[in-house]
Amino acid sequence: MIAIIDYGAGNIFSVKNALDYLGLENALVSDEKSVRDADAVILPGVGAFPAAMKKLEATGLVDTIKEEASRKPFLGICLGMQLIFEKGYEFGECEGLGLIPGSVRKMEAPGLIIPHMGWNRLEKLNDCPLLKNVGDNEFVYFVHSYKAECDDRNIAAYSEYGGRVPALVFDGKYVFGAQFHPEKSGETGLKILRSFGELI
Repeated sequence: MIAIIDYGAGNIFSVKNALDYLGLENALVSDEKSVRDADAVILPGVGAFPAAMKKLEATGLVDTIKEEASRKPFLGICLGMQLIFEKGYEFGECEGLGLIPGSVRKMEAPGLIIPHMGWNRLEKLNDCPLLKNVGDNEFVYFVHSYKAECDDRNIAAYSEYGGRVPALVFDGKYVFGAQFHPEKSGETGLKILRSFGELI
């Protein structure tokens, strides 16, 4: 079963609908036992980094998430992806979950509109199990104004928007993060979610 963490800052129903469509058993959860009992965990997110971290801390699940992400497949989506880094700098400095080294900062894309919103191509950088069925000319859907800054070894794929934007990150073990919305990215997004489900 895939636990979708419901902490009041996520696009939980679109994620659930995508997993239901794929036939992947899932549940919306907000308690420690359900997260621990799950075979995999998804952390969605929309909004601002510090507000989301505050809501997540209020659930009492931060330590549980850190522990479970060290031993089972974990996927952060959009803001949920940004929260897996060490720090965010939206409205000041804020501690993240620290599952992958790096930080999240305001995008700089001279001459381009921020937020980065719409379809953009995935450019593969490192082998990643979530991309095993994704080709070299596939597009996914983004909505964000902040981006991750991390080591290249943690970037599975990126998109170009005024520079390189980490699109899919990973720690090489269990932790993955998608800056885009796989649940809103058509067949490509479904392939990525399906591959995540196959990690169980």
